[in-house]
Amino acid sequence: MQQLQGMDASFVALETRNSPMHIGSLLIYNPATAPGGFVRFKDILAFFRSRMQLSKTMRQRLVKVPFDLDYPYWIEDPEFDLEYHVRHIALPKPGDWRQLCIQAARVFARPLDLSRPPWEFTVIEGLDNVPGVSPGSYAMVTKVHHAAIDGMSGVDLMEALHTLMPDAPAPDTPDTWQPENMPSAAELLGRSYLSALANPVKQLEVAAKAAPGLANAIKGLVVKDFKVSSEMVAPRSRFNKVISSARVVEGRSVPLADIKAIRSLSDGCKVNDVFLAIIGGAMRRYLLDKSDLPAKTLTAMAPISVRSTDEKGEMGNQVAAMIAPLGTHLEDPVERLGFVYSQTTNSKAMSDAVGARNMTEMSKVSPALFMALGAQLYTRLGLAERMGPPFTTVVTNVPGPPVPIYSSGAQLESMMGLLCLTDGLGLGHVVQSYCREATIAFTACRKLMPDPEFYAKCIQESFDEYRDLAVKGGSGSAKTGAASSTSANAESGSVSAPKSAAKSTAKKPRPKKAAAKAAARKKLSPKTGRKAPAKRPSQRKSSS
Repeated sequence: MQQLQGMDASFVALETRNSPMHIGSLLIYNPATAPGGFVRFKDILAFFRSRMQLSKTMRQRLVKVPFDLDYPYWIEDPEFDLEYHVRHIALPKPGDWRQLCIQAARVFARPLDLSRPPWEFTVIEGLDNVPGVSPGSYAMVTKVHHAAIDGMSGVDLMEALHTLMPDAPAPDTPDTWQPENMPSAAELLGRSYLSALANPVKQLEVAAKAAPGLANAIKGLVVKDFKVSSEMVAPRSRFNKVISSARVVEGRSVPLADIKAIRSLSDGCKVNDVFLAIIGGAMRRYLLDKSDLPAKTLTAMAPISVRSTDEKGEMGNQVAAMIAPLGTHLEDPVERLGFVYSQTTNSKAMSDAVGARNMTEMSKVSPALFMALGAQLYTRLGLAERMGPPFTTVVTNVPGPPVPIYSSGAQLESMMGLLCLTDGLGLGHVVQSYCREATIAFTACRKLMPDPEFYAKCIQESFDEYRDLAVKGGSGSAKTGAASSTSANAESGSVSAPKSAAKSTAKKPRPKKAAAKAAARKKLSPKTGRKAPAKRPSQRKSSS
């Protein structure tokens, strides 16, 4: 048996009917490269069966400790049944993109059965009218519980179930897998008692390891290597509320070459900064259309992988996080990109000072009972409606393979990431690269975003705007004389004024009497023009 760690266990504790805590993908395959030019469902089952030994995730299930007194355990499932985990459905006519997204959202919204290995793959046929998709192609919706994988270990799972050649032979690695017996309640309670005794020692070890990072963070603040900016505090938005059980999914694919070209609009910016700025532009468009854009910038939580080379293929999560302001308060796209770059540079400096690995280790010593109770209370009391959000959305960047890969002989043509949502987080994004393209996909609560096609259009328009500016070399992107004023707005968190309101009007000098009256109205001293001192509490009239 292998015990879950703190972050992995938190995903189990957060699991509810409305918040199933799994992640996954919508994959589209072209069977033209397979033997005979088509793939049957039994071929997919046989292909998966021949490669089970390449993944630790596929045949392990969770076992919870009674009363949540300790973190759950992984065991090798004694009743593993591959055909339970791989399903098969078809789209109704006409089989278009919208129908595929609706079906994928329905499949993804259903919780996994945690009494079995927590994953499901659903094969979807009937993609007859999806633009750019070859006739006879099929899709696959993957769902794997977040307690089992993070973004990088999910890539390892993809590698286990794909090959580099369509006719690659079955792996010659022997399958030595053996099922385990289910542990008794008494055994689990005994383990939880021993774990409780050892936990204070673990906490001291983690504190000792974290101390240098905290010292570096304090030093960095003093010497101004980074700053704790007000832009990192997220305003409340329509996406930070209690969510429903229904989901919507959508996305847009863009050429990676264009993303790299957009970097030239702001010196030093990275590919991740470009994606964040595009998403910031899309959210700005969407919320302006709803007359619901906060004056302050929205923020994203961007996961950082701390998985080392020797942890490749290991189950669970090895991630930390940083907060990335999205610049939604800035109208000018180039200034938004520069703002995002400056803020992510600041956040990275903070993460480096504390130590991203230390952030992950600290989550491993939280008492399991308190974690479970806290997660349940947050949901049952509807605290997402009462508390300010720690961030507005999630933007996770998952690098995919740079070359074509195949499953059951069929070539993978596109991939779109899917995310779990919780109360207070009704919208999440996955940026996933594959070959020469990248897909900006999103998962949202249907109640909070009933029009996913419009938001997908906003993503496309935001990308198009940046691409066109990159082609022009950034010329004409910034308004004359607006750079300094917009930078000031960025610091204060205010929305840039529309062009029609930016006209300057010369004012005639007012007479002294008029000036005195105006100063009185503004509580200014007519002699100095400065603000008059406020009355002390003792000088104010009583309201009683």
